[in-house]
Amino acid sequence: MNGLSTVLIVVGLFFLGGVISFVKQKMPTSLIVLVSIGAAMCLVAGVMRLEVWS
Repeated sequence: MNGLSTVLIVVGLFFLGGVISFVKQKMPTSLIVLVSIGAAMCLVAGVMRLEVWS
């Protein structure tokens, strides 16, 4: 597990926490969708960069 994959996974989890917080605060749906797409992209990129796959 290198540094960039760790950073991407941590940022993705941070964005996921933001999504949960925004849902609880009843923020606009478009904002929730935008942040959740960013979280999913960060998490997928971090997991794909793991050395397990090669």
